[in-house]
Amino acid sequence: MIHHVSFEVAPDGGDAEVAFWRMIGFAEVVPPGTLAERARWVESDDTRIHLLYSDAPVAGGDGHVAFIVRDYDEVVARLRDAGHEAAPRAEHFGAPRTQVRTPAGHLVEVMAPPHA
Repeated sequence: MIHHVSFEVAPDGGDAEVAFWRMIGFAEVVPPGTLAERARWVESDDTRIHLLYSDAPVAGGDGHVAFIVRDYDEVVARLRDAGHEAAPRAEHFGAPRTQVRTPAGHLVEVMAPPHA
């Protein structure tokens, strides 16, 4: 089980990143102690994403994280309605999937639950 994934974001980019993750089903939570000064966190069930402030964030490559969402069609529609370029990908694992970049440029794959 993955506990958390960290992505770098510019200090002034936190609001846009949190709004993006909300569209996928994550809610913002307050980091403990002094971590709140250097990051924003979002979580869904037992999965957390740490949005780490960086003056020179690194993003834009092909590396990505994939999330299974129960309401796949609704999530993709929300992302597109908000202006994100959500690109369908070849179906693997018996489920549709789409790749989209966060406002900070991180690549995220959104998947419907795989068929057994």
